[in-house]
Amino acid sequence: MKPTIGMALLALAAAVMAADRSALDKATLEAYLRHLFLWGPEVHVQISDPRPSAVEGLLEVRVRAQAGAASAEQSFYVSKDGRRIVQGVVYDVNDTPFRDTLSKLKTDGAPALGTPGAPVELVLFSDFQCPFCKEEGRMLRQHLLAAYPTQVRLYFKDYPLESIHPWAKAAAIAGRCVFRQSQAAFWEFHDWVYERQAELTRENLNDKVLEFARGRPVDALQLRRCLETRATEAEVEASIAEGRALQVNSTPTLFVNGRRLAAQVSWPQLKAIIDFELENQKTVRTAGGARCCEVKVSLPVGAGPN
Repeated sequence: MKPTIGMALLALAAAVMAADRSALDKATLEAYLRHLFLWGPEVHVQISDPRPSAVEGLLEVRVRAQAGAASAEQSFYVSKDGRRIVQGVVYDVNDTPFRDTLSKLKTDGAPALGTPGAPVELVLFSDFQCPFCKEEGRMLRQHLLAAYPTQVRLYFKDYPLESIHPWAKAAAIAGRCVFRQSQAAFWEFHDWVYERQAELTRENLNDKVLEFARGRPVDALQLRRCLETRATEAEVEASIAEGRALQVNSTPTLFVNGRRLAAQVSWPQLKAIIDFELENQKTVRTAGGARCCEVKVSLPVGAGPN
């Protein structure tokens, strides 16, 4: 009888089973995941050593896949005999479902608006050259504190997409230079740079920023020195690294008490989410539980897809 494709596949499956492979072997797991996700040779795969997980009987393995500037990382759970792989997220019903994200969000030293310790905290990863970020920034500035004068706190995080936005990182560095002198001036800079996106270039940015500083409570000499030496670049790099750890891959990306909104949102959509968070916290308190989704922060000291 002439072999068929189906028979060949069955034979291959039998050979695989006979090999008694284990997902606890890194090479075996990598080959399996490459087959599952169609990762070609251009995708670099890193696999961590297995470690105990929050689920009894399963070991956690972190897998990072990278192709060029794009990367993604996630956990897989492997049975102790190495035969079964579970892909998913583990939740604890006694804790917020966003605990893992909240543990990676660092707001110390970030520009902020609103009430410290507010029940709803928003962390925005944004890019000054991104037109979608411009619209979301305008929406937040227009509505957020007007609707919630004491109930929200907004933190701004730099996430310039350098591969498509040539002056975005320089603008982030400049914004941090302004912020070192005045938080109020930073938010003026935030509004100013978005309104002037069309006229800014990598070549004229620093001169335009110095023009912005005129008539504002910003020392021009100190600002010029900061711009020329790129004194705040490490702060911007730290913000970028944090975004990558959170797998931010587009701007704007907004986190509301740890809930990821990875696209531009309208004010009615955002308001509904904030109202839900506020109501949820009332429910939790009434039930005698801890306050949900709180991000512990200290007072600060000084990117839809695009």
